[in-house]
Amino acid sequence: MIKYIVKDNNIIIEDIHDFDLCQTLECGQAFHFEKTGEQDYIVVAMNRMLHVAQTTAGGKVNLIFYNTSAEDFENVWNDYFDFDTDYAFIKSELLKMDERLREAIDSKWGVHILNQDFFEMLMSFIISQNKQIPQIKELVFRISKFYGKKLGEYNGKAYYSFPDVNECEVITEEDFRNMKTGFRAPYLYDAAKKCKEGMYSVDILRGLNDDEVMECLKQIKGVGEKVASCVMLFGLGRRSAFPVDVWMKRIMERLYFGEDTKKEVIMEFAKKRFGELGGYAQQYLFYFARDGKFSQ
Repeated sequence: MIKYIVKDNNIIIEDIHDFDLCQTLECGQAFHFEKTGEQDYIVVAMNRMLHVAQTTAGGKVNLIFYNTSAEDFENVWNDYFDFDTDYAFIKSELLKMDERLREAIDSKWGVHILNQDFFEMLMSFIISQNKQIPQIKELVFRISKFYGKKLGEYNGKAYYSFPDVNECEVITEEDFRNMKTGFRAPYLYDAAKKCKEGMYSVDILRGLNDDEVMECLKQIKGVGEKVASCVMLFGLGRRSAFPVDVWMKRIMERLYFGEDTKKEVIMEFAKKRFGELGGYAQQYLFYFARDGKFSQ
């Protein structure tokens, strides 16, 4: 458990290392948050609304969890932000595996992989297909507003939880379509229906190996290897998962292949090269590539 202090009903982590709030939230793994200031965010996760900010004082970086109890921090947010994982060690191990990761790791040094809700990740990454992040966030907020629970307000704006499996039961394919989800509407409906029927419970999926989870998730309409890999990485804690989209394809071709390469080949290469740390390597590379900062 990371050390923290309680002050004025806030949780404060002082002098935090290997973590940056903006990099962690903005790297493309989460969509249910809103930036309210410089290094200041409202995060909606685990049926809670969190106001969290990163500050610098005396050369030290601190995190402030506003209006948060020690119980909520220890039982929810500590795990959500993955504070108990030694990211300094992971970065060191990745660089031992491959020095070509250095530029990405040095640039995106503060990324943590969030431990998010499986069902919300499944629905969110189905939504993400052929969408930019602002559009994905807008759809997630819209679905939450219409079918989730109101969690609270900040600066006059209300925030809602993403509807769980039971709450999604009332949403028809047409309802999803009316929320501007487009061709994804039947996929979202199918995913919600199958999860409600118990075919995709976290307990069942945790009992399967990675290949079995991948094949299982791909039985949902509209879920291919990329979406399934994202769900595995962010919603099931499968840190070996290595999602490959256009950004990952581009940077992996640049760093390793030098030519047009099939995504399946890239995923197999990453599995052999990075093993159980594949998901961490993917996040550093993906965020770095998306920012267009890798060497030309």
